[in-house]
Amino acid sequence: MSLAAVDWAQPWLAPYRAIGQAAAQAALRTSVAAALQRHAAPDSRPAFVPQSALPAGQAYEAHIFQTGTVPTRDNLHDFFNGLVWLAFPEAKRRLNELQAAEIARAGVGATRGPLRDALTLFDENGAVLDAPEPLWRALAARDWHTLFVTQRALWSGARLWVFGHALLEKLAAPRKALTAHVLRLPAPAAGGSAASCDGALARSLAPDHLAQKPFVPLPVLGVPGWWAGNAAANFYDDPKVFRPGP
Repeated sequence: MSLAAVDWAQPWLAPYRAIGQAAAQAALRTSVAAALQRHAAPDSRPAFVPQSALPAGQAYEAHIFQTGTVPTRDNLHDFFNGLVWLAFPEAKRRLNELQAAEIARAGVGATRGPLRDALTLFDENGAVLDAPEPLWRALAARDWHTLFVTQRALWSGARLWVFGHALLEKLAAPRKALTAHVLRLPAPAAGGSAASCDGALARSLAPDHLAQKPFVPLPVLGVPGWWAGNAAANFYDDPKVFRPGP
């Protein structure tokens, strides 16, 4: 799918819509890096640069940390990565800091190791949930009927932010099975804003905790209001997507 075909009315794009629509149009005329950089705050780090700025053999995350620049290709994947940087700068900087520290400590090998693996998983496919306790308990138990049917009304007081840029790319062509790796927001986000979520998330990203992969799977199109089909209770009667807990 191209940038021109992104449906900015979709609810998961709400944190990115204001900048994303304008940046997508600009990227079609120039480049993704230039379009994102136009929307970055003055003197903010990192800056968005063309992919050619990444030296051959240099680790991507280490390069971002060392230079304060994000090498960016002209594709949907890197476009969404840039939007997440703009919407959640503190959390993205924290992830990058932890990645760079691990690379400095252990180098780049055939495998990433448990911490870098978890950081990459969340960066690519993560989401953040701020929800009433009954919803979180049901999600942790994979009790889908309670989560989405009997306690459905509680979702009016919940917020889910899709953070992973690869997941945002996949959601450009929505499929029922698309599933996020969810972290619970440790404190309510004031006003339900991305900015307040950003700070709380960044402060919660502790390496020892992340290395345990404390993520809970959530098929995102099951969220009330996120997909028309889920208004029917039998939408969730699909064990290939809404799998029972361990």
